[in-house]
Amino acid sequence: MYTFENFLYGTAEKLYSIDMKNYNFKTQIQTTYCTLPGMITHSLREAILSGELSGGVQLKQEELSSKFNVSMSALREALKSLEAEGLVKFYPNRGAVVSELSAEEAQEIFDIRLYLELGALELAIPNLKETDLVAADEVLREVDSEGDSKRWSSLNWQFHEILYHAANRPKLLLLIQNMHNNVERYMRLYLSTLHYQEKSQKEHRLLLDACAKQDVKTAQKLLRKHMTDAKKNLGKYLSR
Repeated sequence: MYTFENFLYGTAEKLYSIDMKNYNFKTQIQTTYCTLPGMITHSLREAILSGELSGGVQLKQEELSSKFNVSMSALREALKSLEAEGLVKFYPNRGAVVSELSAEEAQEIFDIRLYLELGALELAIPNLKETDLVAADEVLREVDSEGDSKRWSSLNWQFHEILYHAANRPKLLLLIQNMHNNVERYMRLYLSTLHYQEKSQKEHRLLLDACAKQDVKTAQKLLRKHMTDAKKNLGKYLSR
């Protein structure tokens, strides 16, 4: 398990770089990298989602401020953004700490996501274009050829994001992504450990086929089962 010191001193170069290969330029809710708080938010978010900074790790603000070479106010602004996303919590006498997720909290997040995503899918399907369907299929093909299990969860989000983007509801998409980010770090472990990816891919292809046929009811039924199964299995994984 990574400690704060591992992250701070062993991965210094990552703090100043953006992984452009994995960045999705199509998203409507991308971080504003042109600001210092935006750059810090992105770097810390990626470290949390990748597991470099695990739940319960204290984020020592003075050391982070020095390593990023930014003011304390810029760092606090970034940490407040991560708090709003549910990835960081503030405690008296401890300051900022990477949040931890219980099995019960993960299941509640999945329940919230289910209602949000069923609605987004219903709004999106009538607006889906051939280019959207092709782009979603390309993501699934990339998953098939991707050997790095650490990227499966981010590709999973890209697939769903392409579909929901057609709903033309950026605030709804933002809510869904924040919920997704809260469980993504655990989903990465879950997908790689429990060999769930093959099942997930089959369900994604069925969902994409229903979307291509403009079959809202079937698509929603498939999505409900897909997410309900994931909720149950992830809950079991976190309860071990």
